[in-house]
Amino acid sequence: MLGLSKQKDGPPNLRESVMYRSILTPLDGSAFAEHALPLARSIARRANATLRLVLVHVPIEGKQVDYISSEVTVDEALDKRLKEYEQAYLNNVVENLATDMATQVTASLLDGQPGQVAETLNNFIATAGVDLVVMTTHGYGALNRLWLGSVTDWLVRHASIPILLVRSRETEEFGPNLNQEQIFQHILIPLDGSTLAEQVLEYAIELGKLMEADYTLLRVIEPMTPIDYLATPYPIQLDQQLLDQQQREAQAYLTGIAERLQAQARARDSMSLRIQTRVVIGKNPSAIILEESSKHGIDLIAMETHGYSGLTRLLIGSVADKVLRGTSVPILLHCPHDETP
Repeated sequence: MLGLSKQKDGPPNLRESVMYRSILTPLDGSAFAEHALPLARSIARRANATLRLVLVHVPIEGKQVDYISSEVTVDEALDKRLKEYEQAYLNNVVENLATDMATQVTASLLDGQPGQVAETLNNFIATAGVDLVVMTTHGYGALNRLWLGSVTDWLVRHASIPILLVRSRETEEFGPNLNQEQIFQHILIPLDGSTLAEQVLEYAIELGKLMEADYTLLRVIEPMTPIDYLATPYPIQLDQQLLDQQQREAQAYLTGIAERLQAQARARDSMSLRIQTRVVIGKNPSAIILEESSKHGIDLIAMETHGYSGLTRLLIGSVADKVLRGTSVPILLHCPHDETP
């Protein structure tokens, strides 16, 4: 629930502007996973960043059985052929992307283990200094399905950098047009009044600058009755004055955020941001976010995986998760650095 929280003295003091210098797109050998590449390359080109392609090789278990340990061993010959195929696949993708000489593209075949693809990717993110992951939310590997509910879900929960998820429909059997320029022009950023939710702002604003996008800051507030303040068993009808107060406070909060973002953009980059603010009353934040996205032509949603009251409200699995599963536009998710309310 993106509810009303106690207002702070002012909008957040954001850190120095983030830089996207290294962008990672995990692949699994499928056309589904490749649908993240056009957007990843568009961002890399505009940010003058390196685009890193990674495929995690998982050893193939053969039929040889160690009768002492009863463990199935790796079929070395078959595993070697698969590894050669995966490396050739990566080289082919790099070659197809190399038509854009302005973007540096690298490819890495990583050694992994069954059930540890996400951990292998996360280790690479840390050691290679990756700033942003761009990946699809569906994908099929040579042997099994990897992404949504497993790799993507794990990275969203554990990675320290933002994850930009691109929807790949299962009807899209062929790879994307890698020469197609993909941009987003209007970014929706839902906030709940907490400093945790505000941590996504710097990442979303930087992406928007690359695309010269507009921004909408959204605050969803749930109607609150006096019974929420007073411990009483008697039902009390909604007080219109209280609702008006909630709206005023929510609007003041968003206005303060917008003013701070504008001031920082002018100081850092001598530029002005196009920021709108919206306050919507309702009891279903995820549905409202999806409705606002559809109604106002949003082509990127950016939000934290945790929000109001930190650990007491895990948005991934509730609001953020429902938005991820319900939207057809890319969504930027970030796990907050500090879960302390």
